[in-house]
Amino acid sequence: MSIESTLVRVGAIRQEIADPSSMIGRGTTPSGGVEAPSTSATTTTAAAASTPTSFASALQQATGVPSLAYTPGGGTSRIVAVAESQLGQTEQPPGSNEGPAIAQYRTATAGAAPGEPWCAYFASWAASQAGTPIGENGQGLGSVAAIWSWAQSSGRAVANAPGVVPKSGDLIVFGDQHVGIVKEVTPSGQIATIEGNYENKVAANVRGPTEATGYVSMS
Repeated sequence: MSIESTLVRVGAIRQEIADPSSMIGRGTTPSGGVEAPSTSATTTTAAAASTPTSFASALQQATGVPSLAYTPGGGTSRIVAVAESQLGQTEQPPGSNEGPAIAQYRTATAGAAPGEPWCAYFASWAASQAGTPIGENGQGLGSVAAIWSWAQSSGRAVANAPGVVPKSGDLIVFGDQHVGIVKEVTPSGQIATIEGNYENKVAANVRGPTEATGYVSMS
């Protein structure tokens, strides 16, 4: 139903309520009442508008990094949208594994230690913000080896091999050294990624199809 039609219908219902006689001959009686239009869409919209902003949004407001909106069920998964909103966040100073954003990424991993390599912290944070936390109890994981072990035990691990094509939102794993997030597979078969702790920042990258040792399904 279009907005115009909805407004016309609402107006008619209001008239019927004000003048019960107008309902005679329309299959209802004044005592029978009239079914009001569904308010589910309005309620949903209002609920969404009143939902507190995620930490990703708060961090973007504090740091000036613009947010990238995601569309549920759309072409970009939520974890990708969260990760992409952090592009450009850097270590301060470079090479320190520290900085305001990195400190916040660590909050998604139980027992995270300052000054440690943070690619796994970033992946854990993005997954937590997206509502798909990493770890058996959603506690986040601070190393690539721990992420892969969890993936294997939970049936999420996909070893890379000829013909394996990751999905948007999968984690991309490079041995026990590094982990990122798959943004998309390009028409040429390259893997576009978003990676924390790549050249001391959150960076977009493009990987060859044989670079990764495996993928972790997050869907």
